[in-house]
Amino acid sequence: MITVRRNIMTSPRRTWNFSSMRSRTRPSQDEGENYFRRRLFSSFRERSKIPEDHSSDIDKRRALSDGGTETSKVEDEDREMGAMKRFSTFFSSFRGKNSKDGVSNEPDQPVSTELSLVEEKSKEQRYNSGQFFFEYLVVVRPKKTKDETYEPQIIYQFPKKDGMVRFQKEEEEKTLKALTLFCFPEGVNWAPLTEYRSETFSFVLTDVDGTRKNGYCRRLLPDGKGARPPEAYCVISNLACFGLFSKIFDEVEQRRKISMAMIYPFMLSLREAAFPAPGHTVNIKSFIPERGTEIISLTRPTDSWLEHVDFRTLFSCLSDEEVIQVFAATVLERRIIFIAEELGTLSQVIHAVAVLLYPFIWQHTLISIVPEILIDVVMAPTPYLLGVQKRLADQATDQTDLLVVDLSEGRKETFIKRMGDEDTILPHKLKDEIKQALGAKNEKSSLEELNRVVPEAFLPFFIKTVGHFSKYMVRNGQDKQGEFQRKSFCKAIESKSTRRFVKKFVQTQMFDLFIQEVEQRPASQDGTGFFERKIAEYQKKMREKAKKH
Repeated sequence: MITVRRNIMTSPRRTWNFSSMRSRTRPSQDEGENYFRRRLFSSFRERSKIPEDHSSDIDKRRALSDGGTETSKVEDEDREMGAMKRFSTFFSSFRGKNSKDGVSNEPDQPVSTELSLVEEKSKEQRYNSGQFFFEYLVVVRPKKTKDETYEPQIIYQFPKKDGMVRFQKEEEEKTLKALTLFCFPEGVNWAPLTEYRSETFSFVLTDVDGTRKNGYCRRLLPDGKGARPPEAYCVISNLACFGLFSKIFDEVEQRRKISMAMIYPFMLSLREAAFPAPGHTVNIKSFIPERGTEIISLTRPTDSWLEHVDFRTLFSCLSDEEVIQVFAATVLERRIIFIAEELGTLSQVIHAVAVLLYPFIWQHTLISIVPEILIDVVMAPTPYLLGVQKRLADQATDQTDLLVVDLSEGRKETFIKRMGDEDTILPHKLKDEIKQALGAKNEKSSLEELNRVVPEAFLPFFIKTVGHFSKYMVRNGQDKQGEFQRKSFCKAIESKSTRRFVKKFVQTQMFDLFIQEVEQRPASQDGTGFFERKIAEYQKKMREKAKKH
């Protein structure tokens, strides 16, 4: 749970500092406009290489973002980078799709300085080293163009980046222009409104080199009289924590009702604060006229691998049986499209489905909200998880060999398109066990209860199907790389239905990467991960049960 605590106090005025944003690798200048489509629709089945440094592999694999997972960096661009990385080359060709400069000429914030070495070293251990809440904030608003349409444009950026060389500026401009697509994926289909319910959603920006940035967005209608366009407040961060950023947007929206100027002191203090480790708290100071200085306490949940998801939306949109069928299709890395009217519904459901795969990670294209201008991504022949707005459903469902899930209220049927075998993919007995475990929840279950019940329902499935993997990891020495005995691993399964499923599952990229990481890590780390501890607990329980009989 994210907790927010306010204390009112008075304090002298202070100057805030922030660290500089990391720059991206410069792409090739001669890639051309067709590079995006060529990279997007090419084959993605080759294996990715694993970096030599594996000390943080497990933590990286569990950091979900829009899918968001952080995967190994590929050394050779001609090798498989994963479909989401292919999609990321959109940034190098984006200029041809949107040539207008969306950045406002509003006055900059006062020039900032980087954190000194003393300040950096003084950060307590409860903070994750080198990680900060966000890189920058942008405000996007549809503006009327000469052809009488409303084009989303950036009207404010904080902080502004000074001292960048030319190619860095060009790359940042492309990224900022791309943000307008995800903040307003409807494109130019906007008009001034008198009523608009604010909504929060998230997405991922993936660069050509595979680095990922999480986008958190709150769209709202600013106070005023008459019809006016909505605004989108978008925070870009390297960190995946949807619940925490949602609370931050609550503060932003509260300040926006007072004045636009009230937002930036709060974001400035947040920009300087270090991101807390799981289970810890950070205090943010913010001054509001007539209320003095507020201290806002933000606490991260202990289970960091669940902090980017909200299972309530998934189970309010789909029945337990429907969730299990979606899970089955996802496990076999199929093409899946989710349809909904609300952006928040799409992003929350897709994040939740991705987490059901834990300890495995979706390695292909994952776009929680597909902008209208990029709807052609549905034609990709490779696996994907896509979120498409209801009004674009006809364009998205004109495909074969995929699962299309309608999340809309009042829908006639949930599965608009399907392969037909979704209810038979999982072994029957294990499928019934998942359904029985999900019965521990109900419509009134809290987020905390769902975060307990749902993992307890799906994690045992992987324990019982592939939990014996460590027995077939052979090492010829303590410091030697492991070698997975795949055939022996599959033959060891007694149940025919389970063995049939596992033979398919071991061919997926998510299992392949999982095994590669186990092979590459030091032998001293064997058995130390969360998944392996759960396997050990299950095996101990089974041994005790056998003794009683």
